[in-house]
Amino acid sequence: MKLLLRSTDPATLAFARALLQGEGIDCFEMDVNMSVLEGGIGIFPRRLMVRERDHVAAMRALRDNGIEVDA
Repeated sequence: MKLLLRSTDPATLAFARALLQGEGIDCFEMDVNMSVLEGGIGIFPRRLMVRERDHVAAMRALRDNGIEVDA
């Protein structure tokens, strides 16, 4: 798995997941439980991961839709 995006904004993460799903790219959101432990105040960013073989296509899909990637 390769890091694609790190954000504390749940709307951005949801939009990114929807875009990737529309492109047929599987993704996995990490650090969700850390956000729950902190009380939901958005201090700890969540990470959106994709398979290494899908990384370039995923970056392109997000950038084309105005989402900055961490790659």
